[in-house]
Amino acid sequence: MVHVVFVAPKFLENTNRYVRAFARLDGVRLSVISEDPQEAIPTDLKDRIAGHYQVRNPLDGAQLTTATRAIAASLGRVDRITGALEQLQIPLAQVRDALGIEGIDGEVARNFRDKDRMKTVLRAAGVPVAASALVRSYGELRAFVERVGLPVIVKPQAGLGTRSTWRIEREEDLTAMQRPEVCPSAHRPLQVEEFVRAREHTCETVTVRGEPVWRSGTRYLPTPLEVLETPWIQYCVLLPREADDPTWTRFAPVNTAALAALFGRSATTAAGTALTHMEWFLRDDGSMLVNEVGARPPGVHIMPLMSLAHGTDLFADWAELIAHDRFAPKPRVRAAGAAFFRGQGHGRHVVSVTGVDEAVRAAGDALVEMRVPKVGMARAEGYEGEGSAIVSATDTDTVRATLKLLIERVQVRYG
Repeated sequence: MVHVVFVAPKFLENTNRYVRAFARLDGVRLSVISEDPQEAIPTDLKDRIAGHYQVRNPLDGAQLTTATRAIAASLGRVDRITGALEQLQIPLAQVRDALGIEGIDGEVARNFRDKDRMKTVLRAAGVPVAASALVRSYGELRAFVERVGLPVIVKPQAGLGTRSTWRIEREEDLTAMQRPEVCPSAHRPLQVEEFVRAREHTCETVTVRGEPVWRSGTRYLPTPLEVLETPWIQYCVLLPREADDPTWTRFAPVNTAALAALFGRSATTAAGTALTHMEWFLRDDGSMLVNEVGARPPGVHIMPLMSLAHGTDLFADWAELIAHDRFAPKPRVRAAGAAFFRGQGHGRHVVSVTGVDEAVRAAGDALVEMRVPKVGMARAEGYEGEGSAIVSATDTDTVRATLKLLIERVQVRYG
C-alpha cells in the first residue's frame, strides 16, 4: 500500500478531480493537506481519505512539512507527496527534502520554477531558447534592451504562465520602467527576454524515471501573451487528431533534451517521474525555441482535452503515474479543443450574454461541455474568462471550425 499525500489548497471543482483520481486508485492510502477544514471535503470523498491536516498557508513548505510529519506519525510512512498547482512545486520539494520522500527535490524544482535558472540550464545543454537575463536594476534592463533591441518581454522570476507578464515595445515604455512600483531591484528582480514572433504550442510529456514514454501537444490560438494584452479576445486551445504531425514530431528531440537537462542527475530516480507541460515557439523559418516548462499537469482545460483525444482519463493516469511510477501510453483517437469566453467593455460585471443557443445548435454533436457566463457574475481576474466550452470530433478540421463558430457567436459584455 502506497501512502500518498495530496496538497489541495481548497476543495474546488478542478482540484477535486485530482483528489478523486488518487482516492479511487488501487493500492493507495490517501491523505490530504488543505487550508479548508475537514468539513469541506466533498461527501463522496470523506470515506476515501484516510487523513486530513488543515494548514493556514498550503504554499508554506514549513507548514506542509509539519503537516506531513504529523500524518506520517498517525497513519504511517508517507511514500509520495504531490499537488497539481505550479505554485506548490517548491514547497512540495522542500517537504521531500526534509523528510526523505521520493520525488522531485529542491534542486530540480528550482530548475522548473526559477525562469532565469531554467533558461540558463537549457542554454548550457544546447537547447534553443530566447535570449534572456535576470535584471536587478533599470540599468541592467536597459543594457539588455540595447543588446537585443525592442520589443522585449518582462516577467517575474518565478512566473506562472503569462500572469504579470508584459511587452515593452517603445522607448517610452522602457523609460516608464523606472517607476518604483515596476522597476527591477535586488529585492524584486525581473526576467527579461527577447520578444519572439512565432506560433506557440505546448508539449505534454510523461516521463517515468527520466524516460519519455508518451507525448501529446496543443496549439494556442492566439498566443497567451496576445490574450493577456487584449482582454476582449476569446481564444482557443486546439489538440489535433494527428499524433504524427511533423509540427510536434520534429520538436520531440528538443523536448527530450530539455527535460533531460532540467531533471539533471535526478532523472533516473522518482524525481524523473512526471507529467510536464512545455510551452514552445515555432518560427516561420521552422526553427523552434523552448519557452517555459512546468513539472505539473497543464491548465486551460488541456487535461480533459487529452482525456478526450486519447480515449482515457488523464487525471486517473497521472495519479497512477505519481503513486506507482506506472503509465500505459494511449494512442490518439480524436481531436479536441477548448474555447474561452471573455467579455468586451470596461465594467466589472457581466451585463449580457448573447448567441449561446445559436452556437449550441451550430456546434451539434461536437460540443462536449459548455459553461455559459451568467449575467451579474463578476469579471474574471484571470485570463480564462467567465465561461468556456470543450469540443471533440474524429477530425481536426471539425474541431477547429467548431471552436471558431463558438467564439464568434457567443458574445459577452461587461458593464
